[in-house]
Amino acid sequence: MKLAKKSSLVLDGNEVKHRLEAERTLTQTPVHIDWVRFTVQRRNAPTPPVDVLFPGKTKATGQEFDAAWFRFQRLLEEVTGEEQQAAMQAHELAVLVAAALGSDFQVQDQIKKGQDFYKNRWSIVRHDFECAWVGFGASSDSPRQQSQAKTIHANIFGMACTFAAPGWNHRLADLAEAHDADITRVDLALDFFDGLPGGMQGVRNDYLAGLCNSNGKKLKHNMIGPWADETGRGRSFYIGSKEAGKQTNAYEKGDQLFGPEALSNWLRIELRYGNKLRVLPVEMLRHPADFFAGASEWHAAKLLQADHIAEPQPVKTNPRLPLETVDAEVSRVWRWLKNTPAAAICIAFEFMGENFAELLENQVRPGRLQKFGKAEIAAAFARLNNSLSPAYSTGPAANFAV
Repeated sequence: MKLAKKSSLVLDGNEVKHRLEAERTLTQTPVHIDWVRFTVQRRNAPTPPVDVLFPGKTKATGQEFDAAWFRFQRLLEEVTGEEQQAAMQAHELAVLVAAALGSDFQVQDQIKKGQDFYKNRWSIVRHDFECAWVGFGASSDSPRQQSQAKTIHANIFGMACTFAAPGWNHRLADLAEAHDADITRVDLALDFFDGLPGGMQGVRNDYLAGLCNSNGKKLKHNMIGPWADETGRGRSFYIGSKEAGKQTNAYEKGDQLFGPEALSNWLRIELRYGNKLRVLPVEMLRHPADFFAGASEWHAAKLLQADHIAEPQPVKTNPRLPLETVDAEVSRVWRWLKNTPAAAICIAFEFMGENFAELLENQVRPGRLQKFGKAEIAAAFARLNNSLSPAYSTGPAANFAV
């Protein structure tokens, strides 16, 4: 049993490598798109075609309604009336995403439980294996979730990106533009199938030497795997963080696919962009190498080691809001808290005991503070606290209006 499972894994790994090498030859770029996510506002989402809403006679049988339409209508009965329109729009978007990926991809005839705070999802499958999904509906009644219910979200996994038909990235970019989508994640992968000079230790040495710095600052890092042994296998070196919306993972891809015993030299540098603090342009899907090179001088240098010259396209962070803006918003939240619910909170705290903690669980930030980071809010509250202290009378926060 173990041997059969191992052989299957090696076969899949070889197929993945073959697909990536074929893509590189066809596109003349070594950077592969390995994950894509985007969100569409429902007002911009595709509408179901007329034959879905109002089916006509089938050509084959002449029957007034065909079986596919009846199946679809039965699926819609699984969601509430308010969600049926969203379900139809999400299904149509899933159909369009599957078409962009290629003829091997289909939308399953089943509404599944949602993910990432979406209540439901349509699965996009290849050979009956889910490799993408489109989510819709709110998973709760919270204001934040109700706002999310106004959107439809597409999540295309790495497997779909690897086995999609040539040109899929351009078709997906066109689809995203047609519906004014917000790109929320793009992973860009640079593979060294025969190994990277210096290997994983070389990546670590580059980081220690400051070659991976961004704007003169040393980024966070994390090392996973047997690094104490220089000949260790299955290692990863992370640079940056998901919280900052930009993270690079250098890892031994061959060990992941074939197992350490295969002694593969395949090393991957994977740049993961998120939309935290950034607006991700659709052009990342059309010109992945340019945006890989634009991440830093180190990324551009690694691309050169893959014998590819690109035109670096950086994805800049959003400009920080002025300090006065976060202070003003925190001040408004404090005034409201003091003048409106303070008495109710006080009596609940006095008599509810341990159950009072339930009031604080799973709460989201007030809408006016959602555009700020946790550190910015903490600093603003610290300034507010100082301004309320009788002993505090000098410094910039002394004029903090409450």
